[in-house]
Amino acid sequence: MGWAEEFKTQSAMRLQENIPRIEKCFAELKHEEIWFSPNKQSNSIGHLILHLCGNITQYIHSSLGGEQDTRERDFEFSSQEQIDGRELLEKIKTIVNKAELIILNCSEENLLKERKVQTFNLSGIGVIIHVVEHFSYHTGQVAYFTKELKNKDLEFYKGLDLDGLNSIA
Repeated sequence: MGWAEEFKTQSAMRLQENIPRIEKCFAELKHEEIWFSPNKQSNSIGHLILHLCGNITQYIHSSLGGEQDTRERDFEFSSQEQIDGRELLEKIKTIVNKAELIILNCSEENLLKERKVQTFNLSGIGVIIHVVEHFSYHTGQVAYFTKELKNKDLEFYKGLDLDGLNSIA
């Protein structure tokens, strides 16, 4: 496998690994908790999910996939419509699944091509790194907020021995 295929495979895997974590959080939360914001400087979990949907759509679907950019970023944080948790989960899963296909089918030329996204000049690789990092960052916020509300370990790594040392094959 060449570098481009390895990069795309690893990136798609990193995106997908966040979905079960968000699902686990949503399984613990009531509707009101998904949409609760502790203060004006903090976003609710629901708004974070809307924000992730907008970000992934703009960066991957539009920038890499060639779809028209129709993102309304301010709406992601100001929407008063409190979408049901199941619907939010389906929305983020659908968007991530489509992004995965776009990433996996991205040509080497498209990975290296420079483009402007929002106000940033990024290569396709830069776009993918941004989305993977951004998705993981906000997934961590969702997990932290869930732990804070529920005082519960989410056991993302249950059954795995994380004390193993590295070995190079």
